[in-house]
Parts: sequence; C-alpha cells; structure tokens
Amino acid sequence: MGVTIKDVAKEAKVSPSTVSRVIAGSDRISDETKKKVNDAIKKLNYHPNVVARSLANKRTKVIGIVLPSEAEDLFKNPFFIYVMAGISQYAQKAGYYIMYSFFNTEEEGLGSVKNYINSNLADGIILTTVHTNDRCIGYLQEREFPFVVIGRPEDTEGVLWVDNDNFQAMYNVLSKLLLKGHKEIAFIGAKRELNVSKDRLGGYRQAHKMHGVPIDENIVIEVDDFREDLGYGAMKKILGSKKPTALVCTDDLLAFGANSYLTENNIKGISVVGFNNTPLAEYQNPPLTSVDINAKELGYYAVKILADKLEKNIKSMHHIVETNLIERQSTEY
Repeated sequence: MGVTIKDVAKEAKVSPSTVSRVIAGSDRISDETKKKVNDAIKKLNYHPNVVARSLANKRTKVIGIVLPSEAEDLFKNPFFIYVMAGISQYAQKAGYYIMYSFFNTEEEGLGSVKNYINSNLADGIILTTVHTNDRCIGYLQEREFPFVVIGRPEDTEGVLWVDNDNFQAMYNVLSKLLLKGHKEIAFIGAKRELNVSKDRLGGYRQAHKMHGVPIDENIVIEVDDFREDLGYGAMKKILGSKKPTALVCTDDLLAFGANSYLTENNIKGISVVGFNNTPLAEYQNPPLTSVDINAKELGYYAVKILADKLEKNIKSMHHIVETNLIERQSTEY
C-alpha cells in the first residue's frame, strides 16, 4: 500500500488537513510548518492523488489543446511539433496535464471546445489557430471559460493571445528584397481565412506601397492549404504569367514545393524566402532563407498566459514572440 496523507501528517506531527493545505499552497500556513510537511513528503516519497485533489478543488489541472487535423501527421507540418513541445515544457513546469483534440473543420473544432467544457475535462483551452469571425472564440467568451489563442484574434479585447507580429515580419522581408533591387516579387500564401495569412499578405502589400513599387496581382497566389504540391502548382502558375526576380511564401512547405518546380525545370535567378524555418529548410537545394517564428516559444507562452489566468485571475494579456530572418543561399541572387 502506498504512502497516504495520514502517514505524512504523522511524520510531520500535524493534522491531515494541514498537509492538504500545504500541498494546495495555502498562505495561511507558517513557513516552519510548511518545511516540516515538505520534509516529510520528501522523506516518505509521497505523491498526492491527482484525481482526489481535482475532485476536492473542482480543478482538473488539465489544459485542452484544439489542433487542426494536419497536426496529427507531425511530419506534414513541423510547426505543430514545436508548438506542442513548448506547450508541454511549460505545462510540466506548472503542474498541468495536456489533452489534445484534432479537427478538420471549424465545426469540429467547436465540437471539441464544447466537449471540453460540458464534460468538465479541462480547466482551460488553447486554440492553435484563429479564423475570421472565429466561432470557437465566440463560444468560449459566451461561456466565460478560460482560454488562450495562438494567433492574433480580430477583436483582442478581453482575449488572451500569443503571436508573432506577422505583418511586420513579412514587411521586413519585402523591404529587404526591395532594397536589394527586386521589383517583381511573387507571393504564395494559403488559407486566406486565417488571420496569420491576412497579416502576412498585408505586410507584403504595405511594403510595396511604402517603397513605391506596384504589385502585379498575377503573381500573387493564395492556395487552400500549406502543402508542397500546392506550392509547386502555384509556382508553375506564376511562371505562366512572368518570371519574378524573387518569391516569398507564407510557409516553408509552400516554398519547398515552389523550389521543387524551379529545380525540376532548371529555372535559376529567383530568390526564395519561406516562413517558419522548419528543420528541412537548410537542407533544400539551395538551402532556404526562412523567417524563424520561434514556434516553441508560441506554445510555451500560450500555457504560461493561461496558467497565469487560472492561478492569478489575470483579466487580459498578450505576448508577442520575436521573429528572425535566417538567410541562406536561396536569396543570393
């Protein structure tokens, strides 16, 4: 039979209720008593019963994560590997457990959110994507349930969120290319309904405007998903109109596909930039210049912000994770 809370109380010479309050982090217990109880816990190698504590505190110590179905195939989009690694890192540190659910459509995502709440499965929820007129955000606000969004919501009032400044990151990439003398810069994006996609396209357009360079809409392509084959097809379509001097993609997977088309057809002289700086970026031919969005930090701070909400009842907070342009041979032209 394992060590019980009564065994700890007997060893520390206090009541079982005092041990419970020490474990719960009560500030009404003296430092001397806390030390005695913690020493006893360590000596007896006592581990509190998580289920019992959850029932008593009406807390699950579980955070529900809602992910798009593409995250189920971790090698399909490495972005989610790093987000989940960051989530797990801080959750473990803060004493929370993680429960994942995946969705194909926004309706399925909303179903996952409702299930977490109605079944009392989680103390809070992390949404890993944000859509225009996001129904999940609306439902969570209506239920006043703690949540945080990875991505900038349209209306940030009262919403906890963490993101990069995607508008500025893309603006900086375009400014760098324009200052190098590029005048025909193609764009391949995906999932126009996502705010991250809107922000990156917005940065592309604003940079052209600020530098006084017109945009050829024939070389601005938006596809349905962040997939290599769609990047391949988009590059083929762009070259059917004209040959740009540079190309920016809102995700490395799109850039990989575009680069494959250029390589297969022996087309040179086009600088290519991706986003996310996935591990395979440096192994492309040529190695791909990419914007590192520090995805692990996005996950880490998402949990941190949510934990602060749950533990300290913080009303509103957001965190911007810095980006870094990693320059490689694909932009030597």
